Amino acid sequence: MPAPHEILLLDTHRPWPLRQERWRYYQEWNDALLLHWKVKPELLAPFIPGGLEIDLFEDGAWVSFVAFDMQAVRPRNVPAFAPVSSFHELNLRTYVRYKGKQGVYFLSIEAGKSLACFVARKMSQLPYRYAAITRAPNSFQVQNNCSGTHFKLGFSKGNVIAEKQPLDLWLTERYALFQDAGTYLNSFEIHHPEWPLRELAINSLSIHYPAFAALGLAAPDLCHYSTGVPVLAWGKKADRLQIIAK
Repeated sequence: MPAPHEILLLDTHRPWPLRQERWRYYQEWNDALLLHWKVKPELLAPFIPGGLEIDLFEDGAWVSFVAFDMQAVRPRNVPAFAPVSSFHELNLRTYVRYKGKQGVYFLSIEAGKSLACFVARKMSQLPYRYAAITRAPNSFQVQNNCSGTHFKLGFSKGNVIAEKQPLDLWLTERYALFQDAGTYLNSFEIHHPEWPLRELAINSLSIHYPAFAALGLAAPDLCHYSTGVPVLAWGKKADRLQIIAK
């Protein structure tokens, strides 16, 4: 992986300039599986908090399950601590705009270590919850007994995507995330090199998330595999929801 100062130099692919403050956190999103669905904006709207605008690609909204290995998470100038710095993660995200910037909004985040979930919730207020996650070379399985949900994927990695299409870039090159937290909407900015993408073939897939059944997530419309990216993150900014509410 490139060093943080080298990551900062890889910025020509960004849609807006890097923040001038010093970055605060380092992490790696490795061995990533990205499954994408096109959904009707009116079906997605009830899940989006006031103040955020659903981002559209050719009049369609999108949601994605992203399964990966979160590794080497640490604050700046602090070494990684394995019990909380490395774990399997599965998130369900969608694509939004806020104050002119494109970003992501998490509908669900699950991690395979309960201590990591606790620390992540305290530090970021992101909606982490614990689930049993098992990974093998060609499978990724998540079982959450508390919520009665599961995600079971069998897959094969395909060829390198040498020439990315506009939708590939629209889905993957996102440098902000937005999350509601009580009376606030939190904004986080991140930076990473451009995602290296490969094709991904689905051999088997079972998804049971009743809370999002209205979205109709059956066979994905598009899939990607990536070896991953190193990520720098800045501290959160918070806006009162009363000010920006619809």
